[in-house]
Amino acid sequence: MPPSTIGGINLLSESEKRAIYARYIPKSLLEKYQLPPLTSAAGYNLLQFRFVSGSSDVEMRLFHKIDFPDPILYAHLTDTLNGQIHILLYILNDPESPRFDVDKMPDGSPTKFGTLHRNLEAEKTAMENGLAPGQVRHGLRLLGQAIETFERFATSLGHDMYFVEPLYYHNAVIFERYGFNYQMGKRLMNSIQAGFQTGGDLAPLLDGSTPFRQPDAANSIRRRSWAIHDGILGEPFTNVTMYKYVGQSAEVNTTPECKW
Repeated sequence: MPPSTIGGINLLSESEKRAIYARYIPKSLLEKYQLPPLTSAAGYNLLQFRFVSGSSDVEMRLFHKIDFPDPILYAHLTDTLNGQIHILLYILNDPESPRFDVDKMPDGSPTKFGTLHRNLEAEKTAMENGLAPGQVRHGLRLLGQAIETFERFATSLGHDMYFVEPLYYHNAVIFERYGFNYQMGKRLMNSIQAGFQTGGDLAPLLDGSTPFRQPDAANSIRRRSWAIHDGILGEPFTNVTMYKYVGQSAEVNTTPECKW
């Protein structure tokens, strides 16, 4: 029987692991950048993995050029305790867009996506240029196709559902719009929605005290996310886990009538 878990795949040979994990890369991404077959020598250099034998997680980076600093696709997957697939992080970068160094301090030390340190000047510039928290470049607008491809990958492993960990508030909202539901965190999302309404507890905190807390953020998902990243909740945005059944939409919407 073929493996059904990340841990099981990681016990296979290098070539077998690469062949299986390459299945969740959208073909449109390969075509857009005219990449060589990922199983070829050239493809081997562009598609980089960290998948230690015996571990239950895998990190993947796909580059469109060998010497480019950022991957066009980064994914980190792991197994849940009962063997389901859990996406810890999934990033699509547009390599042709400007880069904003929100992921590192001026001295080059990492920020861990702003959770360890914050490069405030880079974050302010990124926000002013339309990016959301954690983004070093604009996205590729291929998430819908990426989800379809990932669901085929999950199905090939015998799964009919999978989990995802939204790192930021706006990630959770985007996943809602692609059919995900909440395993935990829906109460928090509803309280955030209520907090940004007139008379809510968060709206008065959009007082302009920092660039990330402007009054107009109340009606913008992206700007709300910056305010939350800036600490407006009084605690980090954590303990939110979502799931999706393959081919189904949960029709959840915790941000009615709120624009991006």
